[in-house]
Amino acid sequence: MSSFPIAPKKPHPITQHNQTRIDNYFWLRERENPATLQYLHSEDDYQQEMTGHTLALQETLFQEMKARLQEDDSSVPEQIDDFFYYTRNAKNQQYPLYCRKHGSIEAPEEVLLDQNALAEGHSFCRVGAYSISPDHTKLAYSVDEDGSEKCVLYIKDLTNGQHLPEKIHNTYGDVYDHEGIAWANDNQSLFYVRLDASQRPAKLYRHLLGQNPANDPLLYHESDESYFLFVLKSHSQAYILAFSHATTTDEWRILPADQPQADFKLFQPRQTGLEYTIEHHGQSFFVRTNENAQNFRLMKTALTATERENWQEIIPHRADTLIDEIQAFENYLVLHERKNGLKQIRISDPDGQTNLRYVPFPEPVYTYSPENNHHFASNTLRFSYSSLVTPKSIIDFDIQNGHWQLKKQDEIPSGYDPSLFTCQREFATAPDGTRIPISLLYKKGLKLDGQNPTLLYGYGSYGMSVDPGFNASRLSLVERGFVFAIGHIRGGSEMGRAWYENGKMLKKRNTFTDFIACAEHLISSGYTTTPKLAIMGRSAGGLLVGAALTLRPDLFGAVIAAVPFMDVINTMSDPSIPLTTIEYDQWGNPEDKEYFDYMISYSPYDNLRATAYPNILISAGLNDPRVAYWEPAKFAAKLRDLKTNSDTLVLLKTNFEAGHAGASGRYDYLKEVAFEYAFLIDRLGTRT
Repeated sequence: MSSFPIAPKKPHPITQHNQTRIDNYFWLRERENPATLQYLHSEDDYQQEMTGHTLALQETLFQEMKARLQEDDSSVPEQIDDFFYYTRNAKNQQYPLYCRKHGSIEAPEEVLLDQNALAEGHSFCRVGAYSISPDHTKLAYSVDEDGSEKCVLYIKDLTNGQHLPEKIHNTYGDVYDHEGIAWANDNQSLFYVRLDASQRPAKLYRHLLGQNPANDPLLYHESDESYFLFVLKSHSQAYILAFSHATTTDEWRILPADQPQADFKLFQPRQTGLEYTIEHHGQSFFVRTNENAQNFRLMKTALTATERENWQEIIPHRADTLIDEIQAFENYLVLHERKNGLKQIRISDPDGQTNLRYVPFPEPVYTYSPENNHHFASNTLRFSYSSLVTPKSIIDFDIQNGHWQLKKQDEIPSGYDPSLFTCQREFATAPDGTRIPISLLYKKGLKLDGQNPTLLYGYGSYGMSVDPGFNASRLSLVERGFVFAIGHIRGGSEMGRAWYENGKMLKKRNTFTDFIACAEHLISSGYTTTPKLAIMGRSAGGLLVGAALTLRPDLFGAVIAAVPFMDVINTMSDPSIPLTTIEYDQWGNPEDKEYFDYMISYSPYDNLRATAYPNILISAGLNDPRVAYWEPAKFAAKLRDLKTNSDTLVLLKTNFEAGHAGASGRYDYLKEVAFEYAFLIDRLGTRT
């Protein structure tokens, strides 16, 4: 191919609020149009041609990353009753095996599910929901075979290894937590959620084993398109919980897990702006709520009187501390909090005040994540801990005596010495004077002469925080002299709920100017210079780097925008697109002119102009239900048409067999990372 592909222009007028704009690439939404796939494939052919000279580097990077991977590995077993549950990876296999042992960790292994077998004949395979029945005799799990996030639910009899005949299609399976189904305590009734036409989890059903799923009763339909519906089981195992969630409003329903045929009871009716989550404990429920509490406070209410007027405060609002999550144990109450940009664990007796203490952490900059902790009566809190220099470590914390026990730390088979690297936190200053934290990782002895290739990563949406955790693949950049930085920008919750509120809706531009301030800080502090500086973001983080790119195309040497949300106005104006309606409270509804004007002021697709742009690598997933493939495709086509300089690349890489999360297999995923890193090294160079 002698030149880059050119997408034909087919002017499509769009009129909103008496303004007409012409979208020349609107036609790329036509997935069934042969010209669309032809264009996507021509872009893919072009990017392969333009990156062909990096194939050897890609392979080198892949082998480095693979060598840091413990290919034969097992998770730390979790004991539930008399069983020990864990996952295991085998060398040269893409996916884990889900296993258990009975009675003792020395007992013979029982493989409950082999994801490699599930993946046979498919280039993508994701296990969605995964749940063992209370009596340990059955497994319910769901599978997404193409990245569309539409799951098929299966039930396996663990006493004989056979699957029950019923299969339930179009179900929800959580992308991150393997949730989405809940067993009743009779071991025969299974609660699950189905998707509607826009792929919104919206309908709650109960399935009785052995029955035809077509006859499953519909228990609740969440008809409001701005809400998603989820189902889970309480940590106490006493309740089935149905959870309707909009961006700023929650509503829960409860059902005793011993009474699967009973009706769900409404816990507290939805009130616009009232957010709450619940956790069962004995004769009460704990309630985490934002009512008169921006950073949330903790309440308690009796099982028989769950409405708001009966809630009693046990931990008041604290302006400097965000309550993220509740974990109730039989004898303890655990709160997961954020303070001063770091996560912390608060432990007390169930009253929330007695025997109050905090878990000590060994590093000044770190992160952790709660593990499952299925055992309600346990005196041990399990969590995973890491930092930018410390590999993931599974910790069992004895709640009674405060003893910290390392159960396992991820090994780096090819060798790794954390003392060779520096991890620190600095602050950039935003245009309005706000101090923005930046987490940094680099090799010790770094020269602050502006010649270090640097990758600045960010997200900044939905209140989701990007915490400074370990990533072994990242060493392939840092060992070559790269500085790796995370901008903890507004729109996340790193610094509390106000941090989130000041980076959404009509304050969304703060997210982008914060990120630009982080980039400028890295340059002014001598870490790097514009030709050596790359930015990267994924999904809403792709919007972040797209907006930063259109605001300051002169500031960066390279950009990686992975499955990026680029076409903000068109997407948010189309309620038939998955996720659109629930996200009005994140971005605004463009039917309102005030929000339309504000959103179009930063929408990357609408703000491209004729100027010089840096190198940019854009990725898309053909089956992506969250950010449709046409958003990155349209952005690439328009950017290439308007770009005035010929010395930089615009590359579009489409995964034709996956969705939002990219490759599902662990080796395939590393190959995607190696491709991105090779692009950065090729465009920015190395220090060493």
